[in-house]
Amino acid sequence: MLEIVKRTTGGAVVLLLMPLAVWLSGWQWQPGGNNNLLKGFFWVTETVTAPWGIFTSLLFSVWFLWCLRFRLKAAIGVFILLLASIAIGQGVKSVIKDRVQEPRPFVKWLESAHRIDEKYFYSLSRKERSALVKEQLQDQARVPKWLSKHWQFETGFAFPSGHTVFAASWALLAAGLLWPRRHYKTVAVLMAWAVGVMASRLMLGMHWPQDLVMATIIAWLLVTLVCCLAQRWFGPLTVPLQEQQEIAEREQKN
Repeated sequence: MLEIVKRTTGGAVVLLLMPLAVWLSGWQWQPGGNNNLLKGFFWVTETVTAPWGIFTSLLFSVWFLWCLRFRLKAAIGVFILLLASIAIGQGVKSVIKDRVQEPRPFVKWLESAHRIDEKYFYSLSRKERSALVKEQLQDQARVPKWLSKHWQFETGFAFPSGHTVFAASWALLAAGLLWPRRHYKTVAVLMAWAVGVMASRLMLGMHWPQDLVMATIIAWLLVTLVCCLAQRWFGPLTVPLQEQQEIAEREQKN
């Protein structure tokens, strides 16, 4: 168990470096910038945004199971644990959002640039918020249409970042479950992807650095628990499938 905690904690520290650096630097988001770069960040964030996040979860789940080489019963259990950790993380995020009710950076910008009071904005229904964003940005040259549509789709509160909870959870699951099986490339790719998702939330005006920090901590807590449960219920994750079967056969004989 201690080794799992060390791996997930190490992964969480890596993920926290970027948002903490941005937070401490005092960087403030402003609309505009290189359109191609922003569009690239948009496509990264889309890998998490509904409905594409569902396909991302299924793809990662299949890959994790292939890497772990569990037997059928254990594979089903791990599959359920993987998806449960993602679903629970989103549930926790939603509860905190409703309690804290922190406005998104682009909403604060609308308040200063278009004189739309943030309290009034969030007093509206989701549909009314979307219509208001669309109306205000029709002739706004600094905000491309594709970004305006993204803002219209995501008019909820900021703290913590649901996209970051999702991405950080998968990255930390890789650190906890796949690192001991020497799938280092998979861990590296997922960590880089998670950092990319986190950066995209900042660059697109969706979140503040502290939103990413809290989201990463939530993901770390959930993933550490899930990895410990997986090891407790399905055996040592560092043991290859063939060795697991041999151990099980010896235990049955004894």
